Amino acid sequence: MREIKTADDRVLAVEEWGVPGGIPVLYAHGTPMSRLARYPDDTLFTELGVRLVTYDRPGFGASTLNSGRCVHDAAEDIATIADELGLDRFPLFGVSGGGPHALAFAARFPERVTRVATLASPAPCDAEGLDWTAGMMEANRKGSVAALRGREALAALFAEEDAESESLATLLPPAEQAVLAQPEVQRMLGAAFAEAVRPGTDGWIDDELALYGLPWGFDPAGISTPVRVWHGAQDTVIPVSHARWLAGRIPTANLIEDGEAGHAGHFAATPAMLRWLITGD
Repeated sequence: MREIKTADDRVLAVEEWGVPGGIPVLYAHGTPMSRLARYPDDTLFTELGVRLVTYDRPGFGASTLNSGRCVHDAAEDIATIADELGLDRFPLFGVSGGGPHALAFAARFPERVTRVATLASPAPCDAEGLDWTAGMMEANRKGSVAALRGREALAALFAEEDAESESLATLLPPAEQAVLAQPEVQRMLGAAFAEAVRPGTDGWIDDELALYGLPWGFDPAGISTPVRVWHGAQDTVIPVSHARWLAGRIPTANLIEDGEAGHAGHFAATPAMLRWLITGD
């Protein structure tokens, strides 16, 4: 792990995987996850010659809390990491709650992004014309309602449900269990989740507030970088309508729907997406 200081004296915890000196790709983790989250077979990165850079968003793992943050704030954090690592232009992608944070960097620093991808990403909570919770699992629906009422309401919901003690498997619907039952996925997610909530759930609460209750702070329509938006049509964690909204809003976006996949289908979709990020094919 590497610790990188921000201009306001916070710490961002960074991890690297794959080939040192390889093709840099930055990855924004899901919610609630940490810098340990990634595709579960690290040989993918070495086979593609990729230097995968991951980091803990504020309040997760070893990164300093930054309460009140919005999605747009991630852009400056990612730029700080890139500057420290000597990265000029690079592709990046985000899974689930990481998708909006990857898009934030593309919106703020288009000159530094070659391509950007989202997998199973939510749309903004104030997305015009989108019924945000339609088709969404009950836990996320309740979180969205609480987040719209403010941080105190969301924190109260976490306390009520004892979120920190829940096993990772209980956070997803039964349709996702076949993927989660894969040993390599279990090992990776278990470690990534445990690290995410090691300091407590404040980072998780802030992340859900930024995703479910606050405007992102930028308009996806302003993104000019090539974008791919992947989503499973059977996803009830973040319904596919979110991806359709994003693809319809981002002028450079290409939508890929997998009719058989749910939320965790993003694991199977990652190899092809990673190849596109580094080659454009």
